[in-house]
Amino acid sequence: MRLRALLDTDALGLRLLGGEDELDRAVRGVMTTDLRDPSRYLSGGELVLTGLAWRRDAEDSEPFVRILVQAGVAALAAGEAELGDVPDDLVLACARHRMPLFAVHESVAFATITEHVVRQVSGERAGDLAAVVDRHRRMMTSGPAGGGPDVVLDLLGSDLDLRAWVLSPTGRLIAGSKVAGPALPPETCARLAAEHLSAVRTGRRGPHRVLLGSAPAPVSTYSLFPIRSSGRSPQGARDVRETVLSDWLLAVEADAGEWPEERLDLLQGVTQLIAVERDRRDASRTVRRRLAQEVLELVQTGAAPAEIAARLRVAAPVLLPGLGTAPHWQVVVARVEWDEAEVEGGPVAQSLLEEILVDPLATGPEPSDRIAVAHTGDEAVALVPLPAVSSEHDGSETGILADELLETVRDPLSAGLGEDGRVTLGVSAAVHSAEGLRGALEEARHARRVAAARPGHVCAAGHQELASHVLLLPFVPDDVRRAFTARLLDPLRDYDRRHRAELIPTLEAFLDCDGSWTRCATRLHLHVNTLRYRMGRIEQLTGRDLSRLEDKLDFFLALRMS
Repeated sequence: MRLRALLDTDALGLRLLGGEDELDRAVRGVMTTDLRDPSRYLSGGELVLTGLAWRRDAEDSEPFVRILVQAGVAALAAGEAELGDVPDDLVLACARHRMPLFAVHESVAFATITEHVVRQVSGERAGDLAAVVDRHRRMMTSGPAGGGPDVVLDLLGSDLDLRAWVLSPTGRLIAGSKVAGPALPPETCARLAAEHLSAVRTGRRGPHRVLLGSAPAPVSTYSLFPIRSSGRSPQGARDVRETVLSDWLLAVEADAGEWPEERLDLLQGVTQLIAVERDRRDASRTVRRRLAQEVLELVQTGAAPAEIAARLRVAAPVLLPGLGTAPHWQVVVARVEWDEAEVEGGPVAQSLLEEILVDPLATGPEPSDRIAVAHTGDEAVALVPLPAVSSEHDGSETGILADELLETVRDPLSAGLGEDGRVTLGVSAAVHSAEGLRGALEEARHARRVAAARPGHVCAAGHQELASHVLLLPFVPDDVRRAFTARLLDPLRDYDRRHRAELIPTLEAFLDCDGSWTRCATRLHLHVNTLRYRMGRIEQLTGRDLSRLEDKLDFFLALRMS
């Protein structure tokens, strides 16, 4: 389609700000981005939609437009929701580079423009494929009654003879075509998710080609397409690590490298339509997230148990509709950390925890509707309801077990985290009342710290693992406490007293940062080399090795008992 055709559609809410002489340019696709450098996702001919979250000051406009021009972008459309009017510096940069610029009225969603362009571009490229895309669009936008992504995949199978599945970043099967034959085995889903996340982390442009199997068994070829949010993000993803652990993917059993452009364009359009369903699912989580945030704030501020219990009574019907009795609750705490990266960990951990806590054998997006996750700082906290055990049972109860929680998702997560990322989780015991939630939260946090002391990029610990130290501390005799802490901490206290070296505060910060040199140095406003010198002095004075889990735990206990 031509750019000038966009101005003829009033429903798109586009206003031309510059580039009137370039309106005969052809549009081959559409991309929504707030990355400062989206070049690796551009192939040329796109209409780029942006909420302007990448713009921090006037100097950012020139390099952003230059990148679009070098990638062969057809035009830029800037939303007015964030900054109001489109900034003059962006208008001037586009004029300088002959880049057509549109303003998008704040009442128009980027998804509306995306759907329109996908439909029109497909229609002009191939009439038969356009009919398929239009049927997909109508099915997807008709809500749950339309069948969601399963119907889209059914149409890919029946109209184009393509077997396709939608997977979560952890490899959970979200949707699959009924005409695609048997569902993908869980191990295949996990392998495809791991290959996809690994490719995304290395910056390779999709679709990603994967071969599974080895002779003499049949070898299957899959093409993996990323499914990114179609909505407008207030902040934008400036770093791939902000979304790599939350984006869905479309797996197609075929070699997309052999496809004509028309079919590639169609599949890219399908991913954008499936992204609408992804956005709808995220929107449905808003109420559960708010409930979890309210409960978390009440627990952390020491609110009365009656007030917390009242809030739980509101949450229970939302999370477990139709439940006749009040549930038990478990608390799960997660932290996602990256080395030397300015990535806010809380939202990443929140999205990841919402996915991890779903039964790995469950399919579809709906099972996550019973999980409420809040985030505070770099930490995510999940409030997980469990049906109360009836009197007919033997007193045991089902719940989340830390050693099983990450079992099926370890490989995909490790691929997405790469060498610079880490996920640690802690799980509390089940509690039966509001009075127990504060203790459950602290228990889950302690368990997460135990997990963080272990080697590896993906670690979890449960409440059972706290019984040997934290939960037994109140029962340790005073003379044993004093002897234990004196042996470990007195040499450090004496040194601090003589040299004002602050070894004790440095040790506390180091353990609180889970042994992360970068985070600890940042917290203490020290150079990493200075921090390493202090930790070396601590090891010299105590004869302990802070790279060993046992010595870390001993220092942790000594500080707790002092």
